[in-house]
Amino acid sequence: MRALITNDDGIHTAGLQTLAQVAVKAGLDVIVAAPHVERSGASASLTALEEGGRLVLHEESLDGLDGVRALGVEATPGFIAFAAAHRAFGPPPDILLSGVNHGPNTGNAVLHSGTVGAALTARTHGASSLAVSNVAPSPEHWDTAAEMAERSLTWLLEHMGDDPLTLSVNVPDIPLSECKGLRAARLAAFGAVQADVGEAGEGYVTMTFSEVDEEAEPGTDAYLLAEGWATVTSLAAPCEAEAVDLSGLAEPG
Repeated sequence: MRALITNDDGIHTAGLQTLAQVAVKAGLDVIVAAPHVERSGASASLTALEEGGRLVLHEESLDGLDGVRALGVEATPGFIAFAAAHRAFGPPPDILLSGVNHGPNTGNAVLHSGTVGAALTARTHGASSLAVSNVAPSPEHWDTAAEMAERSLTWLLEHMGDDPLTLSVNVPDIPLSECKGLRAARLAAFGAVQADVGEAGEGYVTMTFSEVDEEAEPGTDAYLLAEGWATVTSLAAPCEAEAVDLSGLAEPG
């Protein structure tokens, strides 16, 4: 089974190497294709640097991944997932792993996440996917993230069928011995950060960002992470809304 490993923090990050090593350990045929620089917050954006219509690639070497082809791609993670599905890096992947992100992807913030955007792009093109995030901007406990990624990947591989699945996993940055385990969670009603608009001047507006201090609802990803759990959430591909009665707008049929 062919696996593509990507992220939005850039190819030379500990999180990417951690996730790629998990995939290799699982016996997958691994290729790494990740942005050559940080592309956080890119969502599923399909943008890339092109020279004469070409997608620019850089052959890279990653520690602990001898024999694994690694490409630094001048593109967003969503574009990388899109290009991979169209054989830009060889046969299309059966599964895409994105992360391990440096920072959380919880609540409604998943809408803006390049990590999750890559996973959902792969999903819309027929590949199952796993997005993994560590809640710390500068993580220390990669063994905890690796363990939760391995558990999630094992489950995903066992449950892959005709319909692709996408899982989003968030991991607290604590020693593995202190992590309570992995819990299914729904998305919190807010994102990881909030924005405040300040001064509006001639041709500009100032904005500042801060962590959300709103109390999370029990059972949500933000709540369980604060309690010392890793969380897993199944995400749907953003192609069709839930059933809505459109009578009065659309012709019956």
